[in-house]
Amino acid sequence: MRILLAEDDVSQAESLKDWLEMDGYSVDWVERGDHAILAIEQHQYDCILLDRGLPHASGDEILKIIRRQNTKTPVIFITAKDHIHDRVGGLDLGANDYLVKPFNLEELSARVRSQLRQHQAQVGQYLSFSDLQLDPQAKTLTKAGQLINLTAKEFQILHKLMQKPDHILTREQLEESLYAWGDEIESNAIEVFIYQIRKKIGGQYIKTIRGLGYRMHQE
Repeated sequence: MRILLAEDDVSQAESLKDWLEMDGYSVDWVERGDHAILAIEQHQYDCILLDRGLPHASGDEILKIIRRQNTKTPVIFITAKDHIHDRVGGLDLGANDYLVKPFNLEELSARVRSQLRQHQAQVGQYLSFSDLQLDPQAKTLTKAGQLINLTAKEFQILHKLMQKPDHILTREQLEESLYAWGDEIESNAIEVFIYQIRKKIGGQYIKTIRGLGYRMHQE
C-alpha cells in the first residue's frame, strides 16, 4: 500500500518514512504543499499523512482540494497544533484523524491501520474471484478455502488486479502500486512477481495481454 507523507521537517519526515517502510508501506515524501497537490493529482494513495503547516500551500488548503474532488482517501493530520479548537477545526475540514506532535510511532501505525480498515469496510472487506478470496486487511489469500502464502509485493499485485478484474493493468500501473519515488525497479520485476504468483495460485487466473499488461482471467 502506498502512503503520501507531506512534512516539511526533514528529520521528522525521514524518521516517519523509515518507520512506515519497515511497516511494509511504500512512502512518497514531499516537503511543500504545492508538491503534495501535484502528487495527489498524479498518483493514487491508500492514506495521506498531512502536516497542517506546510509551505506553499497549507495542509488545510490541500485537504479542501482533496474533499472537493470527492476523494475518500483517508487523511490524517500530523501537527503541533494541539488546542481543542484546532482539533475540531481539522476534523470538520474533513480529516479522518488528528495526531498531535510529538507522537509515538507505534500509535501512528495503529492509526494508519485503523483508517485503512475503515476505508476498506466502506468498499467491501473481501475481494473474490473464482475460488480466490483476498482479505486486504488481514493480508491473506485463500484458494478454495486453503491459505496461500504470498510475499508482500505479490499480495499487492494480486490485490490491484482483483480490485478491477475486468480491466487491463499495465506494468507501469502495477509498479506504481509497489514502489515509492526513487526506488530502484528492475526492468522485469513485474514479470517475475506475476510468474511467482502463478506458481502459487495456478496459471489460469492472470492473463497476459501482449503489449498491454495483465488482467484476471476466468475459464
